[in-house]
Amino acid sequence: MRTKHTFSTFFWLQTTRAINNEALLYIRITVDGKRVNLSLKKRVPVSLWDAKKKKAKGTSSQSKQINLYIEEVSTKLFQIYQDLKFKDELITAKLIKSIYTGDNQESKSLKNIFSYHSQKIANTLAVGSIRNFGITENYVFKFLEKKKSTTDIYLNQLNFEFLSHFELFLCDIWPVGHPKALSNNTRMKHIQRLRKVVTLAYHLEWIDRDPFVRWKMTYDKTNREFLSEVELKNLEDKVFISKRLDRVRDLFVFSCYTGISYVDIMNLKPNNLVISIDGGNWIMTKRQKTDTIVKVPLLGQALDIVNKYKDHPSTAVNGSLLPVLTNEKLNVFLKEVANFVGIQKNLTFHMARHTFATTITLSNGVPIETVSKLLGHTKISTTQIYARVLENKISTDMNALKDVLLNKKRESKNKKSS
Repeated sequence: MRTKHTFSTFFWLQTTRAINNEALLYIRITVDGKRVNLSLKKRVPVSLWDAKKKKAKGTSSQSKQINLYIEEVSTKLFQIYQDLKFKDELITAKLIKSIYTGDNQESKSLKNIFSYHSQKIANTLAVGSIRNFGITENYVFKFLEKKKSTTDIYLNQLNFEFLSHFELFLCDIWPVGHPKALSNNTRMKHIQRLRKVVTLAYHLEWIDRDPFVRWKMTYDKTNREFLSEVELKNLEDKVFISKRLDRVRDLFVFSCYTGISYVDIMNLKPNNLVISIDGGNWIMTKRQKTDTIVKVPLLGQALDIVNKYKDHPSTAVNGSLLPVLTNEKLNVFLKEVANFVGIQKNLTFHMARHTFATTITLSNGVPIETVSKLLGHTKISTTQIYARVLENKISTDMNALKDVLLNKKRESKNKKSS
């Protein structure tokens, strides 16, 4: 970056547009030979202006006020120039002008856009999503403080190098209470959130270029665990002496056959159970995460669980459709359930949603468009994460293909013999 700059200012009156012998006062800001003009919105009597000295002439009180104003403007502009120089930033006449007028886009900072983004999502995103953006914002400003020795930077300073250094910084983050540092996919999620915030600034025209234009997200492929048909059947058939574990199992199985997430199940009320046009029982609710409407026809297994807890003390107290448990306790109790049933996988409640998508629907031939609708996804690409072909499905499809080929072979022999 250039370390030496030339800076100058030049005042003049726009006498060609004078009204009642008064003309607007202008200033020209020049940096490194490039200049911009700025109207100071102040009218000066043409008769008082000294074109050579670039100030008002005489010692009248009006002349003194004009010259004091010119001196104040000059001092303020020079101070802006000095501040930019001290910060070792790219200095332009246009930037100095925009900072002076206070309506500049080039001087918008990361704090400005994060503040604007926070207001924008306050009433549109779920609490969890807002919290995640807050965590990302916290990491960004910790990075600035520890690696850049500053509390904020201008948006026009964001570039590929900044993003690369931020990613390296995230590699060393070890969240309190976590058994390990941030995984690659978690780091990518934070950068993805930063990208959304910066893209908003780009669309608002607070920056002229997108610093992410050459950035490539690199996610590690992960296997989303789910229960197989056999594991799910064993879980359903298990008889629990403990009422606590019995309820936990029921909630999990209900999610396996509906695809409804934990938070949305906890929000279900009896009025969410409706009779559809075809006479069947449906759950109609809204996903808390995306605020999208979800309509799920109840399969027999799910309906049995609903009927089991109809007028049950555990639901009557809360006025809920199913028993209410905290997510933390539910996931802790699921470890006990897995142990009793003999399931070796790390059983979490969200695995039920994966089981619905994979074992219950996709592997049984339900079109992915329908599954996406049932899960309440806003994009089908989200559902495609679950679209893995299971071994038993491959076997079934190949056996069907064998039968088709065998029939064709027989038909061909029959035609030849006849």
